[in-house]
Amino acid sequence: MIKILDYGMGNCGSIKNMLRYLGTDAEIVNQPVSLEGAKGIILPGVGSYDHGIKHLEPFKAVLEEKVLNEQIPFLGICLGMQLLLEKSEEGQLPGLSWIEGEVKRFDFSALSGNEHLVVPHMGWNEVRPTNSPALLQPVEQDQQDRFYFVHSFHADSVPSENQMAVSHYGYDFTCAIHDKNIYGVQFHPEKSHKFGKQLFKRFIELL
Repeated sequence: MIKILDYGMGNCGSIKNMLRYLGTDAEIVNQPVSLEGAKGIILPGVGSYDHGIKHLEPFKAVLEEKVLNEQIPFLGICLGMQLLLEKSEEGQLPGLSWIEGEVKRFDFSALSGNEHLVVPHMGWNEVRPTNSPALLQPVEQDQQDRFYFVHSFHADSVPSENQMAVSHYGYDFTCAIHDKNIYGVQFHPEKSHKFGKQLFKRFIELL
């Protein structure tokens, strides 16, 4: 069963509904002990970095056991992806540091011709896979997949081997990361229709 972690920072219901649509058992859990028996874990998240890491603190020990030691598949979404990194410009607290890198706010000050770009970056955008990632196989071979984004900060300084995909908003930025059994995406697959269904289907196949 896939456990969706409800730590007070995201809408878990739409993720559960999509997983059930795909024929997979999924449960929303809000206690560390409830992660026992998980075959996969999804960490959604919306909100500020420090607030997220504080709310995640009670779950850290069991998450490290399940994800780092037992190596069960793990997927972080939006803030849930950012918390996988080492730190963020948005806050003062350290992240989980499961993947090297940091989180930075969109900054268009050094670019010309981007005066109409606003933050947060909101809406549909193309995602270009790198390193042949397991989760991002295209729905249609002749077209780029598109996902729905809502964010003001993005991953930065991620080693190339841990970059799963990039997108473009003023400049290219890392929008998906991975390391072994750990995956993170900045966009919202649960709001991305057929493209999101494909990503969740690929995650299910990892279990």
